[in-house]
Amino acid sequence: MPEHGSVPSLASTLQQQLADALTAALPDAGTADPLLRRSDRADFQANGILALAKKLKGNPRELAGQVTAALPAGELIKDIEVSGPGFLNITLTDRAIVETLAARAADAEGRLGVPLRPDAGKTVIDYAQPNVAKEMHVGHLRSAVIGDAMVRILEFTGEDVVRRHHIGDWGTQFGMLIQYLIEHPGALKHEGGASDGEAAMSTLNRVYKASRALFDSDEEFKARSRDRVVALQAGDPETLELWQGFVDESKIYFHSVFDKLDMEVRDPDIVGESGYNDMLEETCRILEETGVAVRSEGALCVFFDDVKGPDGNKVPLIVKKTNGGYGYAATDLSAIRNRVQDLKADTLLYVVDARQSLHFKMVFETARRAGWLGDGVKAVQLAFGTVLGKDGKPFKTREGETVRLEDLLDEAVDRATAVVREKAGKVGLSEGEIVENGRYVGIGAVKYADLSTSAVRDYKFDLDQMVSLNGDTSVYLQYAYARIQSILRKAGDAVPAAHPELALAPAERALGLHLDQFGEVLAEVAAGYEPHKLAAYLYQLASHLTTFYDQCQVLSPDNAPEVVENRLFLVELTARTLHQGMALLGIRTPERL
Repeated sequence: MPEHGSVPSLASTLQQQLADALTAALPDAGTADPLLRRSDRADFQANGILALAKKLKGNPRELAGQVTAALPAGELIKDIEVSGPGFLNITLTDRAIVETLAARAADAEGRLGVPLRPDAGKTVIDYAQPNVAKEMHVGHLRSAVIGDAMVRILEFTGEDVVRRHHIGDWGTQFGMLIQYLIEHPGALKHEGGASDGEAAMSTLNRVYKASRALFDSDEEFKARSRDRVVALQAGDPETLELWQGFVDESKIYFHSVFDKLDMEVRDPDIVGESGYNDMLEETCRILEETGVAVRSEGALCVFFDDVKGPDGNKVPLIVKKTNGGYGYAATDLSAIRNRVQDLKADTLLYVVDARQSLHFKMVFETARRAGWLGDGVKAVQLAFGTVLGKDGKPFKTREGETVRLEDLLDEAVDRATAVVREKAGKVGLSEGEIVENGRYVGIGAVKYADLSTSAVRDYKFDLDQMVSLNGDTSVYLQYAYARIQSILRKAGDAVPAAHPELALAPAERALGLHLDQFGEVLAEVAAGYEPHKLAAYLYQLASHLTTFYDQCQVLSPDNAPEVVENRLFLVELTARTLHQGMALLGIRTPERL
């Protein structure tokens, strides 16, 4: 086994041996897939022989026997049973399991033997898209959490990832805000007593409400505001400078919220709608000159045969409005041009609400027709569902208002801190550790509840369940990790060490085989943009660990020293896998809990 770098999984090694045996035993079959999968009857089952027998018009059990005879004698396979119509039930040796895990533990690159993707390329991920001068609410949660996890997972598997936060920083409302600021020059000054983020949001809220009230009540101010929109779009220096003030103030607030979410958002990655202004006219010109877009009632539109309204008429994608203004489509199409032509991305991943699926379907098809999404480039919407309240309806406050994201996160941390404090005496946590762990548990609970659900599904936001030590929660996984750290601290002079010569108990084998699947799961998650499958793997890992604890004492004085060392080795590798997996979901694992 290699001391560092990628480590082939037991399944991939077995798959290769079976494929070679199929070719040797059945040369007329050509390249054949043994259809290997995990099994309750053995470690693995190979089901591919039945289909081959039909193809070759042979007896499947006889063919299975020939394949079995062609397998190499070695240390991988302990037992093969031919079952039913040619199924192979395969049990691996304990030695092979422990040696493979030892190679993972010895990976000098700290990757637990997980290989880099051979097809890795460059992906631009568009996620966490708040709006300037507006509060972030519960609707912003999923894009941020799912997008951040996919960034981490894709980077870990070798992808070159470019983050993009397509913030709403342009449009008619800024004429109103800027005009108000011109007429009330001190309006963006902070009031004392609040943190930077809270002060920024308080200021923006105050300015927005005051300018809206004036806009709705004063026709002359409304007219001046509309003139200011024209000045903004024309690039008037004074107007742009004041607009930048709103953007900068909003970024202070955005960063404070993302800090609470334990997410890194960097200024260079924030490229809002305004970042593509200089491209809009050219985008529209190219679309019109190539015939992709046509004029319809004064607007520049793209039509699709399969997109129709209730009246049966085609519903267009409006790229340029009748009044000469640009729609969201013009900005989104310009962003695609930039990401493909300038950033040289071969994948564009949009983490966007499922309710915008039709818009993105039309935008992607338009970009294909224009040649901006060629054969070597794919655009994918990682669509997500809605956050629901306990009543199964869209999550609102008791007053029917949209829930502020900061309030949600603060409540989660408060609940989690109470849970941590209740257990703190048993492990001797200081007040500082209680506060820190409360934050990690609370934010982890919110993220895990989101990520453990298939993105496209809606899910209920239930804090009581999220911070529970029981069930499929991040707290259960964090506790599993902390429990291992406690065992390692109590081990004294005993050190984790692999002993391939030992026979494994059933719970040890189950834990070991599951640990070995980590890299395969990550490859599947990265390929399908499905972080919920990583969450499911980690929950199953913690469940295997619980069974292991019930059946296999680690530090028992009745155990031989090598048994203690081998079990310490298994739990330490489990801890490292939990830690790495949770980190890829953006969730911390406290050492003591």
